[in-house]
Amino acid sequence: MPIPDLVPSQWETFDSTQTPPPFGHALKRYMPLDEDYVNLNPGSWGTLPLPVLFAATRLAYEIERIPDKLHWVKFQPLLNKARSSIARLVGAATDEVVFVPNATHALNTVLRNFEWREGDLLIGATTMYDTVANTILYLADRAEQQRPGAHFIEYNFPLSHAEIIAIFRSKLRQFKRQHSDRHFTDVPPLSRGYVEDPAKKQNKIVVVIDSISATPGVLMPWRDMVRICREEGVWSVVDAAHSIGQEPDINLGDIGPDFWITDCHKWLYAKRGCAVLYVPYRNHHVIKSSLPTGHEYVSPQRGEVKRDRTTFAKLHTWTGTADHTSFVTIPDALAFREWLGGEKVINDYCHKLALEGGRRLAIILGTRLMDETGELTLNMVIAVPHLCRTSQLMIIVLQTNVELPLPIEHAPGEIYSAERVDAINVYLREALLHKWKAYAAHYFHAGAWWCRCSVQVFNEMSDFEYLGEAINVVCREIREKILLERVSPNFPEPYPALAYL
Repeated sequence: MPIPDLVPSQWETFDSTQTPPPFGHALKRYMPLDEDYVNLNPGSWGTLPLPVLFAATRLAYEIERIPDKLHWVKFQPLLNKARSSIARLVGAATDEVVFVPNATHALNTVLRNFEWREGDLLIGATTMYDTVANTILYLADRAEQQRPGAHFIEYNFPLSHAEIIAIFRSKLRQFKRQHSDRHFTDVPPLSRGYVEDPAKKQNKIVVVIDSISATPGVLMPWRDMVRICREEGVWSVVDAAHSIGQEPDINLGDIGPDFWITDCHKWLYAKRGCAVLYVPYRNHHVIKSSLPTGHEYVSPQRGEVKRDRTTFAKLHTWTGTADHTSFVTIPDALAFREWLGGEKVINDYCHKLALEGGRRLAIILGTRLMDETGELTLNMVIAVPHLCRTSQLMIIVLQTNVELPLPIEHAPGEIYSAERVDAINVYLREALLHKWKAYAAHYFHAGAWWCRCSVQVFNEMSDFEYLGEAINVVCREIREKILLERVSPNFPEPYPALAYL
């Protein structure tokens, strides 16, 4: 077949011996974004750098030249190299991590491998990603037995880390009291009372914990929550979809979650879709099959199942024909990040811009930040509107959550019916994308409207200023057309306490 020359353009490669451009718009030339598109939503889908895209494209052509050669000879070494690079980044052993298409896939792999008993509890939170909550509900709704009971912990932000921890511990103990007729003796290996004998194991509690919640985009005290699970004899499944590439200094061996899941395509510059499932050696026995079941599954019906430390990885090596270029080009993504300066340099820039950009956006929108000190901020900040003038605190990460200049309701349904919420979401999305060519995630939470701005190395302050101008115009239109208000010509009115910003 005719193969293109595949010679990278100037921006599809980089010289590791040369200094990269300064962070900000100068780096947009390394991203396949429209020049006039203001992207403050890379946290949803990720933004793939051109050098990584070129590496994946080149590999795709190589696959098509002699497919059998790559699949039978080259694939496994490339996959092992990629797994090793991720394992080093998160403080795990290579055979404790495998690749799957996305975090939802990984979560389903874990939850569907548990052998559920009637009376087991599966616990989530009201702020978790929809597909995660729906998976919990589905497992509880199935007609077939046995199945767990579903429970959700409610978080209404703003909350401090201390408040979240108190709510979390209290709810775990409350659920136990509510089901005091059950014996929760199936505890994880690191918990007191663990036994290997299946005959001595009765009911269990499994909790899905967000490391960084999706909406609002806040850093949860997940390391402390994992510790509390261990103390309470509860299995911890950490949905860390937003963590890798955004949250620094992760050492899973020290933190000790029972299962940990993250997306590499959101913040780490990997090709979509690419996620990591971490299962420590002590819990490999839980994962009996990949999802879908692959070539390496061994049924007990065919004789004794012999497992060793490589079994978990083998189960996930080949689960059917798919595009694995997103997995094996992880080293290319990490090399690009290293050229930019490494994890700390990237995170320091994004963290600083998230704080300053959030403050600037709050001024433009006439709102204020929830986390006024920045003490709990990684790369997301949160603001509240001039309509809600209370002293509040929020935990932030590499994204900035700013309340929109729309009315706040104090009782469910007081202003926003389900139909209105849908209409406003559609209006915001269509107007921002088509009229303004800018975007940040938007959502309704605790009676108010928010936008979640994700910050990357190609963003700079002017992006926040442009987005603020766009949101003010669009929110004015929403108030007039959907909420049927008469809006002052001076809308929005700045919140006076913002002068210190």
